[in-house]
Amino acid sequence: MRIALLHGWGFDAGVWDALAPLLAPLSDITRMDRGYFGAAVESERPDLMIGHSLGAMLLSRRWSDVPLVAINGFDRFCGTDAVAPRVVQRMVKRFGEDPAKVLADFRASISGGPAPPMVSRERLGEDLALLADQTQPPAHRASVLVLQAEDDPLLPPALRKRAFGGPSAVCDQGGHLLPLTQAAWCAAQIADFAR
Repeated sequence: MRIALLHGWGFDAGVWDALAPLLAPLSDITRMDRGYFGAAVESERPDLMIGHSLGAMLLSRRWSDVPLVAINGFDRFCGTDAVAPRVVQRMVKRFGEDPAKVLADFRASISGGPAPPMVSRERLGEDLALLADQTQPPAHRASVLVLQAEDDPLLPPALRKRAFGGPSAVCDQGGHLLPLTQAAWCAAQIADFAR
């Protein structure tokens, strides 16, 4: 089985460091990378996609007929029952003035640690603007597993409850970085889903 992993905004493929080794027995894994901090990495069409945060939204829109695992993920970040658009609009404005500060503040808000040196400010800015998209997301036509954390500081409860039709499993603790903080729990959920 070919699995493609895609990280969220402000991170890179390192977000999979704890989870990817646990998935290795399942498949051939490609850690896609948006290229914020290094070279971009793409994937051929996989058999299963696993996206963290924005990565879930991007994968769902790219291959809507491939099974998806959305970890701390969403199909739309802004709008009704989601994050208020003004929050992202403010981030976009501030990013234009001081991208390093916006990135550092964002990572600190979800206990993400310092960011590596920025390589593509443009890609970070483009993807931040994608988060402001309030249009109704296209339906994902394949099966979806949604993994959320009750204590996620980034995603409001209403967003977590409606993302991709609602969560399949909720972990009490783990914040917005479940692939790192609850890797074993995520791996067990994914293994059941992939059967």
